[in-house]
Amino acid sequence: MLNNLPKKVRIVEVGPRDGLQNEKSIVSLEDKIIFIKKLRAAGLVEIETTSFVRAEKIPQMSDGIELYTLLDNTPELKDTKLISLVPNLKGLESALLCGVKDIAVFTATSNTFNKKNINATVDESLLRIEEVVKVALQNKIRVRGYISTVFGCPYEGKTSLEELKRVAHKLQDLGVYEVSLGDTIGIANPKQVSDVLEFLAKDFKKDFFSMHFHDTRGMAVANILTSLELGMTSFDSSAGGLGGCPYALGASGNVATEDLYFLFHSMGIDTGIDITKLADATSSILSKLHRDSPSKYYKAFLSSGQ
Repeated sequence: MLNNLPKKVRIVEVGPRDGLQNEKSIVSLEDKIIFIKKLRAAGLVEIETTSFVRAEKIPQMSDGIELYTLLDNTPELKDTKLISLVPNLKGLESALLCGVKDIAVFTATSNTFNKKNINATVDESLLRIEEVVKVALQNKIRVRGYISTVFGCPYEGKTSLEELKRVAHKLQDLGVYEVSLGDTIGIANPKQVSDVLEFLAKDFKKDFFSMHFHDTRGMAVANILTSLELGMTSFDSSAGGLGGCPYALGASGNVATEDLYFLFHSMGIDTGIDITKLADATSSILSKLHRDSPSKYYKAFLSSGQ
């Protein structure tokens, strides 16, 4: 084990969107901008910033158009990939209005989860995604994909590897450049991660996927280490471990970016992250939410500076 470590990994920061969407305290437009600017200053160059969804569904994201417009005109973010989640053509219309260059689309391997999440079966969601991707690519917008419930569903339990392969192939055929594999309820274990990745390796190149783990059961870092050993080099994470899923009760936040930093940095793998500046970004947003972080390394760094 640990004989195939890369020299560098890629981290997609999802805190401003996936991390904040389930928070009850509404973060102001100004504080979101400060948070995102601080994340960029910390070395994070791919940041999921907002989603274009109905305000009554996710109030935290109701300022998407104004937020993206302001971010797009911020000099410090000039070379940053700002990703926005788009659920349908209506959301894409909003994205087009403010000049979004990178979007993400999402589906799942579970019909029950998808119905509760977006009121559509998996196949119905794929039809929506097909419409969105077609228009997006016509407008030279890059499209990232998310597949939820890859490792288990809160309603259906174990999910199908064949269904995962089918959905991933469909997204690839539509022109999605990358698919993020989501452990939506933080139920995965290293053996399961190995089984999933070895199964997908028969049909796909490894760099088509990014790994997206939640830390509900404290297994995210172990699962990421397993993914790393199997050749994965792209990972989603959230500053301070912010996040959760409004349609998966009990699912805690995404794995913390700070914990990923420590895992990789301690093994000599470059992340491009300045941990002091990252901790500052996390502290700034946590102060607005009036909450603590579940990240063990973030807490250790604040107390010891290392």
